Amino acid sequence: MISLRDLQLGFSQDVFSGGGTGFDARIKANGLSGERRLQIYRNNTFASLTDALQKTYPVIYQLVGDGFFRYAAARYLAQYPSTSGDLHDFGGTFPAFLRTFEPAAELVYLADLADLEYACEQVFYAADHAPLDPLAMAEVPAARYGDLTFTLNPASRLLASTYPILHIWQVNQENYNGDPGVDLREGGVKLLVLRPHLEVEIQPLSAGEFALLHALADSRDFTTACEQALDAQPDFDVAAGFRRHVLQGTLISFAF
Repeated sequence: MISLRDLQLGFSQDVFSGGGTGFDARIKANGLSGERRLQIYRNNTFASLTDALQKTYPVIYQLVGDGFFRYAAARYLAQYPSTSGDLHDFGGTFPAFLRTFEPAAELVYLADLADLEYACEQVFYAADHAPLDPLAMAEVPAARYGDLTFTLNPASRLLASTYPILHIWQVNQENYNGDPGVDLREGGVKLLVLRPHLEVEIQPLSAGEFALLHALADSRDFTTACEQALDAQPDFDVAAGFRRHVLQGTLISFAF
């Protein structure tokens, strides 16, 4: 007798592979054949997951159109079937999929834009956390500052792109009233996605600011993070940049 686990795996494989696995033979026909029953479930599953993907990537959907998006979603679901009962966990590998999806090859910025949209999704649903306490920082001896490591807010993400993905994202928002044109020659961006209050914000960062936060996110001590920030941008005001990210809650804790 087949185990429950193998039964469930066989069912899932048939649903996401599009059929033809022979699993329908295990389903009793009762007015409808096993394959027909699987097809109904398959259609509903693909429809609900495609809708979830569309909600996570609304700008991608708007840019490529309904037909292209649904075709890409079907191919994506076949390669990356959902592994969680929580729809908020679904779609994280869509940017990686787009990087190898040949029909989207000419849209060179699309995968990076998807990275930005997924970062917004993650930040929106991330846990709340109290900001770093400046009074606790004041108690640290100045001689030890360089040894400190910092933790970034779980409701934050850092990302960089060689394309103007923030501008592309902005012109595709409902309330945008400016020039809808975007020139890819505008160049790349370094971004912080943060939820300082109730709404997600996308903040452009200077090269030094990005390097500082990236180093801290990699658990580098403060001395090393400052050195990397100044290597990236020699005129970067480390003190002012650090203060800003303490006050707005980008950094939430520190340790020796």
